[in-house]
Amino acid sequence: MGASPDTWRKPLELNPSELTPVINRLKRAQGQLGAVTRMLEEGQDCKDVVTQLAAVSKALDRAGFAIIATGLEQCIVQKDATMNKKDLEKLFLSLA
Repeated sequence: MGASPDTWRKPLELNPSELTPVINRLKRAQGQLGAVTRMLEEGQDCKDVVTQLAAVSKALDRAGFAIIATGLEQCIVQKDATMNKKDLEKLFLSLA
C-alpha cells in the first residue's frame, strides 16, 4: 500500500530557471481567467468565452505538468522513500 498523502508533503524545491516559467504560466492563466469572468459578465459570444477558457485550462495543465515533472525528478534523484510508483502515478493523474 502507498504512503498517505500527508507523508508526501514536502516543499517543492524548484530552481529559478524552472520556477520562472511556471510562475509566468500561472500568472498568464490568472489573467486569462479574469478575462473569462469579464467576458461572461459582459455577455460575450459563447465561442470566444469557451476559446479563452480552453486557453486557461491549457496553461494550468502545462504549469501543473511542469511542477509534477520537477517533483518526479526530485523524487528519483533524492530516492524519496515516502513515495512509491503508485503514489507518483496518483499525483500525475490528479491533473488529468
